[in-house]
Amino acid sequence: MNGVANLSLASNSQVGEIAFIDLKAQQSRIRGRLEARLKAVLDHGRYIAGPEIEELEECLVARTGAKGAIACASGTAALIIPLLAQGLKAGDAVFIPAFSYNATANAVLVTGATPVFVDIDPATFNICPEDLERRIAQVRAAGKLNPRGVVPVDLFGSPADYPTLSTIAEREDLFLVADGAQSFGGQLDGRWVGDLAPATATSFFPGKALGAYGDAGAVLTQNLEDLEIWASIRWHGTDSGRKESIRFGFNGRMDSFQAAVLLEKLEIFDEELEARHRVAAVYNDRLSKFAKPQVHFDEARSGYGYYSLCLKNRDAVAARLNTIGVPTAIYYNTPLHMMPAFSIFAPDGGLPATERVAAEILALPMHPYLTPAQVDFICCTFEEAVAAVE
Repeated sequence: MNGVANLSLASNSQVGEIAFIDLKAQQSRIRGRLEARLKAVLDHGRYIAGPEIEELEECLVARTGAKGAIACASGTAALIIPLLAQGLKAGDAVFIPAFSYNATANAVLVTGATPVFVDIDPATFNICPEDLERRIAQVRAAGKLNPRGVVPVDLFGSPADYPTLSTIAEREDLFLVADGAQSFGGQLDGRWVGDLAPATATSFFPGKALGAYGDAGAVLTQNLEDLEIWASIRWHGTDSGRKESIRFGFNGRMDSFQAAVLLEKLEIFDEELEARHRVAAVYNDRLSKFAKPQVHFDEARSGYGYYSLCLKNRDAVAARLNTIGVPTAIYYNTPLHMMPAFSIFAPDGGLPATERVAAEILALPMHPYLTPAQVDFICCTFEEAVAAVE
């Protein structure tokens, strides 16, 4: 107990309060420029479809290498838009990992299609290509559903195995939509998230690496022909004059205030991304002796939307960390196929890797404004907590 007390005292007196995600420090840094951006929106009064929307879309294209981008209302809207554009209907199957936020499954269900849950690679936490192939074969053999697409998730910011997944999708005649809600700033083989799949949905929820001050998202494409249809779906399925509905759509628009915030945050994003990598490097070096950090592909560079690792006695360690002043979170302790809303789609025999990782996963503070002293304190506290509960 003395060790715990001493660590707690050090946190309060030497390193200060540790935030799991620190939006206050970031806002303080850019407050003046943010206010100028927001004032510009107030001055022109185009709160929907203001000039900031088009400016943001152009910046996202330049930043990611994508061919085009559509700013939209949320990360979930960003998933729904390209799925609707595929013309999904009842009886269609879309393959998704069960280790993800519920928005991935909800987006499929909104289109009328059926989610088919796939297991993950226990090291990368991303969708397992081998299990994907097994699930596709099972669905074809059963003959009840028509395989149409696959939606990999770049979990915690680490890009999925797109070269392998693209090969499978092409061979099986499936569309590929990337759920990059957590991975803006990630890279694979020198290409940015946004240019790794034909369509990529990303989220700008406030807690993301690039976050707005409300719900917001974007869809990025490798094919400029997507943009007209996506823009129509985003605006209630209307024509270019926004008067007559020519297809099914919904209100998927981003407001001008959120675009203004994102534009200013993009100015410091690269610097913040490097800071996230510095924090992650210390975590990996210090904590890999006590837990299993997420493994990234050799040519991948995570966007580090979150930092998660697996360890035994997860709950006991987390309780000690929280008591001492190190906040933690669990993404995700209940896999999608075990949630009441989606359990009807649970595969026979469950998903062993997903369920094992869900029982051991723990997220540590990850943001650009952690000081070296705070990172050191987090590591020392983690080491002490693991030793205490063994």
